[in-house]
Amino acid sequence: MPDETPTLEQESVDHVRIRFAGDSGDGMQLAGARFTDASAIFGNDLATLPSYPAEIRAPAGTIAGVSSFQVHIADSDILTPGDNPDVLVAMNPAALRANLADLAPAGTIVVNRDAFDERNLERAGYTTNPLRDGSLRGYTVIEVPMEEMTREAVKDTGITGRGVLRSKNFFALGLMIWMFSRPLEPTLEWIKATFAKDEAVMRANEAALRAGYNFGLNTEQFRHTYQVRPAKLKPGVHANVTGNQTVAWGLVAAAQAARLPLLYSSYPITPASDILHELSRYQRLGVRTFQAEDEIAAIGVALGASFGGNLGVTGTSGPGLALKSETMSLAVMTELPLLIIDVQRGGPSTGLPTKTEQADLLMALYGRHGEAPLPVLAIASPGDAFGTMIEAARIALKYMTPVIVLSDGYIANSAEPWLLPNLDALPDISVPFVTGPNSDGKFMPYLRDAQTLARGWAVPGTPGLEHRVGGLEKEDVTGAVSYTPANHEKMVLLRERKIAGIADDIPAVVVDADEGADLLVVGWGSTYPAISAGVRQARGRGAKVARAHLRHLNPFPRNLGEVLRRYRQVLVPELNRGHLARLLRAEFLVDAIGMSKVQGMPFKTFEIEEKIVEMTRP
Repeated sequence: MPDETPTLEQESVDHVRIRFAGDSGDGMQLAGARFTDASAIFGNDLATLPSYPAEIRAPAGTIAGVSSFQVHIADSDILTPGDNPDVLVAMNPAALRANLADLAPAGTIVVNRDAFDERNLERAGYTTNPLRDGSLRGYTVIEVPMEEMTREAVKDTGITGRGVLRSKNFFALGLMIWMFSRPLEPTLEWIKATFAKDEAVMRANEAALRAGYNFGLNTEQFRHTYQVRPAKLKPGVHANVTGNQTVAWGLVAAAQAARLPLLYSSYPITPASDILHELSRYQRLGVRTFQAEDEIAAIGVALGASFGGNLGVTGTSGPGLALKSETMSLAVMTELPLLIIDVQRGGPSTGLPTKTEQADLLMALYGRHGEAPLPVLAIASPGDAFGTMIEAARIALKYMTPVIVLSDGYIANSAEPWLLPNLDALPDISVPFVTGPNSDGKFMPYLRDAQTLARGWAVPGTPGLEHRVGGLEKEDVTGAVSYTPANHEKMVLLRERKIAGIADDIPAVVVDADEGADLLVVGWGSTYPAISAGVRQARGRGAKVARAHLRHLNPFPRNLGEVLRRYRQVLVPELNRGHLARLLRAEFLVDAIGMSKVQGMPFKTFEIEEKIVEMTRP
């Protein structure tokens, strides 16, 4: 009798977008992260987009409780996690309902069939079973009894009770590893290392992973497996990094380049907390971390560390930045170097703690009492965070000023391959401490450098350099408390000139432009991937367009006004209600057109592409 088992073909594709989705307790972030790491080791270029509910344990089986992780892997340079997944792994009805609208036409749904019972269907808002009512016609639907097969796989591992099904995310992961020709070994090694102290859990996760992989080998539901070949990345060692990781690494590198001890003080807040977690691992490199009792204490400790001769840093998100504003003003008055990292999230108030937004720009620029200018920088991508932190530290130390660095939830949690830098090539950003009084035997704490207008940095306890700092206005040069009206105005203008002068010490705006383009797309922060990809795709449709991305938001680069005036149209996509567009209009009197999105999600490439095509259409 002839063999009726269909022969599987391996299809080579240049890219694929996969979204893992399930309850917040189903381990979708873990499954997605492990698939991402396996792909990074394989050599693909990649980008990810985690999304999860704000509640630690949202109601099981409901739309509100759905957690997802999208990963885009490719054999060439990519910029974004992709607009629409090609494959949706749905662990329950709520995951299917919450994500189906995003699935690409004719996409593939791999569904945990066991979860589609009457109770879960009702919780998700279904009146009929979508696996049976024909509503999924047009998609390739692969039904998998994940719970049944996970129970079977782990029955001899020692896991019992509710713990039996906790490994079903590894079953789904094993199936995806098989489907897309990923190596199993990196994930098996990770399981052994991570769960070494609990052998039963380790064995269960390993068994479920292998069971998912073997299901793919033996089922007749698949007609293809897929392979995405390694990408041609720049020569060197690459790491798969998230934005919070590279912020932490950039801070460590900045402290080394500055030859200073680093103190990072913060209060836990989503999505900034992982910076503290990552930095706590580097005590051997002179890094000290401090978890304060609240946001106000956290920045107070960091500013005190700066006063004592450390690189003082604090991190937070929007609500915490508001609480830190008084001490930021104190840092402006005392003119001490301090880094404040704001990992933005949806607001106002508690808002959308696990979602992304860029709505803190105006607060970063103006959210202090009095005339209190300070430099503001923005991170463009996870890989860009490393260099941005070093640049922020350079400015803070050279100009004796607090500096705000804007990240956001998308940058913080998304991942991409990053070429590890040559640490021997780090710039020297160290600044000398004042070591003794002036020639007349006196120390003048507000005596300024003629070029930078920075005052001297004197470490407390240095003989002859006794001085007082605080929030009251300072007399020019001497630093004595002064209530004189003319002196106050002089000091306000001096502090303003010092920050404005930084524009002479930062790179000019670089423009990527088509010849004959009359539209300039200007972005900042995490809009970089979507804008870059949108411009690339619009050019593929014949549009002529120019693109510029800003790292320095205060002060602006010197040539920004001249660049803006070259173009008849200026488009500014932002995840807010038009902050940068408003600033460009006010500062340079150009008709900057804002493109706003405030949905807690990053721009999709097609949104930028369509807007460019619309604005360049004859």
